[in-house]
Amino acid sequence: MTEPSAPLARAARDPEVVARRLAARYAAERRFRALGLGAILFSATVLVFLLVTMAANGIGGFKRTELHVPIDFASGVLTVDPAQLKGSDAVRVLEGAGLAEVVTFAATQAVGAEAAAELDTDAWREVAARLIAEPGLLSRRTELSLPVSDDLAAALRGDGNLRLRPLAARLAAEGRLVRAWDFGFLRRADSTHAQSVGIWGALKGSILTMAVTLALAFPIGVLAAVYLEEYAPRNRWTDVIEVSINNLAAVPSIIFGLLGLAVFLGLFPNWRSAPLIGGMTLALMAMPVIVISGRNAIKAVPPSIRDAALGIGASRVQVVFHHVLPLALPGIMTGTIIGMARALGETAPLLMIGMRAFVATPPDGLTAPSSVLPVQIFLWSDEIDRGFVERTSAAIIVLLLFLLAMNGLAIYLRNRFEKRW
Repeated sequence: MTEPSAPLARAARDPEVVARRLAARYAAERRFRALGLGAILFSATVLVFLLVTMAANGIGGFKRTELHVPIDFASGVLTVDPAQLKGSDAVRVLEGAGLAEVVTFAATQAVGAEAAAELDTDAWREVAARLIAEPGLLSRRTELSLPVSDDLAAALRGDGNLRLRPLAARLAAEGRLVRAWDFGFLRRADSTHAQSVGIWGALKGSILTMAVTLALAFPIGVLAAVYLEEYAPRNRWTDVIEVSINNLAAVPSIIFGLLGLAVFLGLFPNWRSAPLIGGMTLALMAMPVIVISGRNAIKAVPPSIRDAALGIGASRVQVVFHHVLPLALPGIMTGTIIGMARALGETAPLLMIGMRAFVATPPDGLTAPSSVLPVQIFLWSDEIDRGFVERTSAAIIVLLLFLLAMNGLAIYLRNRFEKRW
């Protein structure tokens, strides 16, 4: 072992040299901390900017342009027995009684024929829903807020049809044409008119699709992780399986869409665009992430836990399900959150299996035609009407809230079942 040279030895003992070296180290540490803090502040600034911009653009999507129309049902313009409104065909009864004509006549009397012609074609259906909910309206006069056409709504915003701008300005000055909160946006399904669209159909489709995805991917992924980590022999076939799972976690999502198109729709051609097919396709995509995170979580459990359980007479199955899995569950839930969050935001695989169809009614089951939030956002963003642009921003906010709620529930369950040793 060579001795350090005399100049270096003297420099190492020199207090000034030591002080300069310590100062340089402390300065480097301060710079590193400043860079780290700057990175965090930059990320937080970008996130706040994104959220503020999205909220500013999307808040208008929760509103629509409405026309205040007084209707005097007490005058006998609509001859309908209130008892008929309790049946399942109440809307058909009101349509046969001429409710659409009554609404048009009342609007003409109140604001003129030109403005009445700009009511949404399905405005009478909202009146029908109100009458079914409150049959007492048939015996009195009331004022209803009804959606107008997309052209009149655009004219109120200052774009669109130039001919309608004076009409929109006059009605707005009279207080009859207003931008109001559209709570029905969360209850309706898709429509060809921006004024009448809703997000509930796509939201319900996403809930059903995610339920199928979780029901398939979680148990299969966890059991696969348990087998590979606790029971599988170490040979080349196991190595091939592990490499394949790692590769599947990085495969582009559209490949899973092609697989779902070839396999699932080949077996069930009548269930095209159904949440069941979408859930099975997304389960294939989420499963590798759950398997990998599950294996890492199981591997992180100390061997002493297994040895202690075996030492007191527990079987291999009891060791795994009574001791190892409960301790590994927080890590498994973390992987599940990541996999489900990725599946929720996917569009490409669902487009491949046909979940881009126009669905005017919410799905009533796992095999009913449906859409999902990412696909609905994609379809609305392709529309020319500016009203759909606002609705798209509102749908993005709903998607983010749904994602936060789903992740929040998963994090709560992870913390709830977390055990320490």
